[in-house]
Amino acid sequence: MGKKVLVDLSHPFGSNMPVWPYFKKPKIETMHGLSKAGVLTQKVDFVMHCGTHADSPRHVLEHEFDGKRARYTHEMELDEYYGDAVCLDVKIHQWGLISAADLDDAVERSAVTHEELEGMIIIIRTGMHLKWDDSKDYFHYCAGTGVEAGHWFVKHKVKTVGLDQQALDHPLHTSMGLNGTNMNLVGRSSKPITEEYIEKFGEEAYAWFHKETFIKLHGQAAYDEMYGLIEEKAGCVGTWEPCHKLMLGNGITGWENVGGDLDKVVGKRFKIMGFPIRWVEGDGSMVRLVAEIDEADLNDVPTRVYPYGDH
Repeated sequence: MGKKVLVDLSHPFGSNMPVWPYFKKPKIETMHGLSKAGVLTQKVDFVMHCGTHADSPRHVLEHEFDGKRARYTHEMELDEYYGDAVCLDVKIHQWGLISAADLDDAVERSAVTHEELEGMIIIIRTGMHLKWDDSKDYFHYCAGTGVEAGHWFVKHKVKTVGLDQQALDHPLHTSMGLNGTNMNLVGRSSKPITEEYIEKFGEEAYAWFHKETFIKLHGQAAYDEMYGLIEEKAGCVGTWEPCHKLMLGNGITGWENVGGDLDKVVGKRFKIMGFPIRWVEGDGSMVRLVAEIDEADLNDVPTRVYPYGDH
């Protein structure tokens, strides 16, 4: 056992940090200044789902899959935010949908076996954290997880999952596409991103994100096999944030926007902690996500510098 060091896996917080497309940026006001009052006191107004943060089940569900009322932040156990972890290096292209095969491949190249995953915390590194910015690359065109990954996490009984991406789901599984509030945001071509995706990858690839298209191509039975549990337990269209719902509905906690010096721990095992504030009836919470690892195990990469402070 060598010297232990702490590695920050959080993006910085600030008034100009990147936020989800329909969120307002944090507003920071100085209530008392040192020159006048002799103390510095600041007021901060922001959405908890910005920066590196944890989602609570109540964020996306009325009931978890065991039938109990979905838990708020104050009802979560501290143990869900702390434990033995591994960082999986998932090879995926920009805008790609992470499959079960992608996750299996990452495990084979990691410091753990499939048999060791039960009860562990899994951090997914795709490289999206390096694109952290108020940009279409980070939000519209982000790689991400979906129904296959959600079922994979449940199958392997992992405790918590953290992703270096804008959400626990691919952007087209969210309201950025034709799910939820159906924003169907405009991409760089001035076309909706759903149309761009079909032009780039084809209708069959897009079907994972759209119920009617999936059923048209693969049939109702295939849809029910992949998405039926979500519709039954969550009471919504199965293509709307399926990884969120499969994870949080089955007691698997999730961290979004993992960043900081993530590249120092890729492929490694370590302890990790990312605790929420003790917010009564909270839907989630910003966290300070930190890995504890043997210094000798660190990957030899430079400490990350954010050119604009918070991005």
